[in-house]
Amino acid sequence: MSIKRIGILTAGGDCPGLNAVVRAVSKNALTHGIEVFGFKNGFDGLVRNEFIRITNETVSGILTVGGTILGSSNIANPFKYTLAPFGTPENPRNLSDVVMHNFKENMLDALIAVGGDGTLHMAQKFVEMGMPIVAVPKTIDNDLSATDQTFGFDSALHIATEAIDRLHTTAQSHHRVMIVETMGRYAGWIALRSAIAGGGDIVLIPEIPYNDEVIVKYILNRKSKGKTFSIVVAAEGAQNEQGETSVARTVAGSTDAIRLGGIANKISNMIEEKTGIESRACVLGHTQRGGTPTAFDRWLSTLYGTKALDMVLEGKFGYMAAFRSFAMSEVKIADAISNLKRVNPHGAEVRAALEVGMSFGSREIG
Repeated sequence: MSIKRIGILTAGGDCPGLNAVVRAVSKNALTHGIEVFGFKNGFDGLVRNEFIRITNETVSGILTVGGTILGSSNIANPFKYTLAPFGTPENPRNLSDVVMHNFKENMLDALIAVGGDGTLHMAQKFVEMGMPIVAVPKTIDNDLSATDQTFGFDSALHIATEAIDRLHTTAQSHHRVMIVETMGRYAGWIALRSAIAGGGDIVLIPEIPYNDEVIVKYILNRKSKGKTFSIVVAAEGAQNEQGETSVARTVAGSTDAIRLGGIANKISNMIEEKTGIESRACVLGHTQRGGTPTAFDRWLSTLYGTKALDMVLEGKFGYMAAFRSFAMSEVKIADAISNLKRVNPHGAEVRAALEVGMSFGSREIG
């Protein structure tokens, strides 16, 4: 088919590398004489029909800039729309037909949807409604099983590792236990890899339930050996043996209403109470999403963006660009969202962490 006009949107949580993807898609498309409509704030732009026409000038200089020039939203779900004036959290509306109408009204030949698990689920629903969509996986959590790595993860990992590096000196100076809370939702990739790279002593991840007494025993054992401080890296989705996670709040209308958070303070209070050692919590939060993308993420985002436009030109709709074995490929969106990629409790990374003396706070695994 002849492609003359495409749309692109960035949805879900922002992350470093989004602008690099928008740039790569747009520059590739414009080279082929294709018009590019950038929809504002994820699928919300298609609901409200708000967009910008992207030119080479629009994307000039954005390769190194964090965030997204298009804006994003992780609550604008067209299938359960809760935003004024069209819907409310108490009365969500299905505005998917409005999205389909605006897509056709703008005479678009394809849509490139850049986002994580929630965005890809919405994209798949629109594919089933007949919209020609190509997806690009975006999440700092690195939890999509259909691709080896998502862009944004490397930047978030770099930020978390640097934070652990900096906390070592203050922990050592004051003989404290420092608990670093990372993002990652239900996957422990950021926590595990930053703990390994930053020399953490204990790492708590969702895939390996922790036990308070194991954590306490490990810290007291370090103290008995003359170690006057400890670093604990806790993924926001870490759970104890009773299956309890720390939930900060819930957000009505979001594709995933649960907002995790609070594990660092919980563990800090527990350690100080049971050991008498002064403890402090450090929540990295959205610092992991912000700022300049690493060189790797700029490179990876460019590969994703150019691949996505190539897939549009080849008519490979309903597919997601994937990065496997340092090469680009494609996989069905439906397959990409079928399973989360999580840390293997018996895999090489966990084994390596154990072999250098780290603990997972678990009675079963270290």
